[in-house]
Amino acid sequence: MKLVQRMSNLGTETAFEVLAKAQALEAQGRDVVHLHIGAPDFPTPAHIVEAGRKALADGWHKYTPAKGIPSLREAVCEDIERHRGVGDVTPDQILIVPGGKPTMLYALQMFAEPGAEILYPNPGFPIYESLIRFQGATPVPIEMREETGFCFSAESVLAKITPATSLLILNTPANPTGGVVPRSELDALVKGLEDHPHVAILCDEIYSRLLYDDEPHVSLLEYPSIRDRLIVLDGWSKTYAMTGWRLGYGVWPKSLVAHAERLQINSTSCANAATQVAAEAALRGPQDAVEEMRQAFDARRKIIHQELNAIPGFSCVMPKGAFYAFPNTSGTGISSRELEHRLLNEAGVACLSGTSFGALGEGYMRFSYANSAENIRLGLQRVRECLQPA
Repeated sequence: MKLVQRMSNLGTETAFEVLAKAQALEAQGRDVVHLHIGAPDFPTPAHIVEAGRKALADGWHKYTPAKGIPSLREAVCEDIERHRGVGDVTPDQILIVPGGKPTMLYALQMFAEPGAEILYPNPGFPIYESLIRFQGATPVPIEMREETGFCFSAESVLAKITPATSLLILNTPANPTGGVVPRSELDALVKGLEDHPHVAILCDEIYSRLLYDDEPHVSLLEYPSIRDRLIVLDGWSKTYAMTGWRLGYGVWPKSLVAHAERLQINSTSCANAATQVAAEAALRGPQDAVEEMRQAFDARRKIIHQELNAIPGFSCVMPKGAFYAFPNTSGTGISSRELEHRLLNEAGVACLSGTSFGALGEGYMRFSYANSAENIRLGLQRVRECLQPA
């Protein structure tokens, strides 16, 4: 068999590779502390589980409309108004999808082709660059620098736009850095984008409910001048500890939503029916568990920041959002990939090389604090002991 050439351009998400390696070590009797995977360690809140169970018992076993159950799309719009203060998003703009990645895929299938340039954050979620390359477009990195809190300057982004630029990808709060783009930079960016009406925007806001120190979430939906070319990605995985339920949504401009719906019909048909019922219960039910999880992540954030800065050769800025710390490890003199390998195999700590998130991640590691405070302390104690001079 001969595969098409573009298969060689398809990357991966290293978190799943490291998970498999860690599980293989555990199968051999090794104890591994998991600080790599971006999944809350909390169970899905009980009322959501019950809604999903009841949906199955009640016969939600068949296809739903490709765009999603109408009442769920209405609930999404209500949630957007409640948490983003934007009240004019309509249910016909919402596409319910099986996870967060389909929204990325559909956007890139629309805007990425040979000759097109796509701007994306680097270090950033690895699937951005992977899908850009797979579609044959040219990835143009937006540098996310430690000295700016892993944020960008609007001026530097706008300077990268050319007539070939078809899509700009943003992510705030950000994976893997925990960086948050301030309103001042978004204001300047949107103002500049008014001079580039040919550029569509995909903003990944999947961590929009996970912010700390009274940091506000600023959604690009708040900016009317770009709404006709803005796609917003969000979902249930991180906010409601529903990673395994596989459900997300995209907010699409009215001119694009029919195209996104056709892509859905051609790929997955629709999202899981019972999961959609559970997702509606998540949005319309009590939100106390969301805040309890956020507060727990906040406490762990402070612990991991302190513990990472106590490791010789490490320095870590305080993350402002999501549940990741992205320490600078260049002081160890060990490459990021080698450090990932060494910490897993010698220390029994699963974490990710910064280069898993792009070439500009060299000299950094990603540690997830979506694990207990006890495990965070244990894992970073093992890191310190592993890196102590003999």
